[in-house]
Amino acid sequence: MEPFRHVSILRDAIAEAVTGTPEGVFVDGTLGGGGHAEAVLSRLSPSARLIGIDRDPEALAAASARLAPYEDRFTAVHGNFMEAKRLLRELGIEKIQGAVLDLGVSSFQLDTARRGFSYMQDAPLDMRMDPDAELSAYEVVNSYGQDELTRILRDYGEEKFASRIARFIVERRPVETTFELSQICTDAIPASARRTGPHPAKRTFQAIRIEVNGELDGLGQAVSDFIDLLAPGGVLAVLTFHSLEDRAVKQAMQKAENPCTCPPSFPVCVCGKKPLGRRDPRKAIEPSKEEIESNPRARSAKLRLFRAGQV
Repeated sequence: MEPFRHVSILRDAIAEAVTGTPEGVFVDGTLGGGGHAEAVLSRLSPSARLIGIDRDPEALAAASARLAPYEDRFTAVHGNFMEAKRLLRELGIEKIQGAVLDLGVSSFQLDTARRGFSYMQDAPLDMRMDPDAELSAYEVVNSYGQDELTRILRDYGEEKFASRIARFIVERRPVETTFELSQICTDAIPASARRTGPHPAKRTFQAIRIEVNGELDGLGQAVSDFIDLLAPGGVLAVLTFHSLEDRAVKQAMQKAENPCTCPPSFPVCVCGKKPLGRRDPRKAIEPSKEEIESNPRARSAKLRLFRAGQV
């Protein structure tokens, strides 16, 4: 398979953050096309190792081709980053020096039209990151009740017109393709609201994709698991693309930074829970104006870093 080429968002910032110590084992939990993994590997010592995890076999194949020059230091693993502890334990790995999580749909998937992730390209409704998964966008759109569709569009897409779009979807079933769904969204949203803001289908596609792939189910726990896996001084870098992801990541990092469960009225901590590290920096890092101009997909990106063992 030809290597997939795409400039990863905040590529250098992420690689530099997680490779402060270039020795040990590193993990890219959302390998995608391998852009971040390539940047990390290029900065590691010859004895270091990187594990690349992805639930999409096509992405694993494309990234492996891209990372062929590092094949003696790179291991591709088919799986979900939310099961990282188990996957790494099966490889005999207990601690890691750094990790990258680039959340949401990958450019590899978005740009492969037949995968049905994009409202800009016509294809059968699918949106499965793991092609072997049972639930697809087709099942969500064509079998979920109107109330459930409304909830998904509202909660996962933060869509103002969630109930109206859900009603239009139900009325026009069966919906077979991405263009059909995109047109329904356009028709459902009043013309006055379409004149500004993102594409009318953007939030709906995001919401359905999150539902199909369970992207928010257990995300906070997954971030906590990666923090537990970090060796002292190790860094976790998490890149998010919408407020729901960012909120879950921020809350998990805050909890690891301040895990005390004692009531605020207690003069001293008695629960015994110690900080696992700190956010470094405390605020999210955002792409530069130049990066956004050259890569519009970076517009909503936020990078959060957690450094283990330092408070």
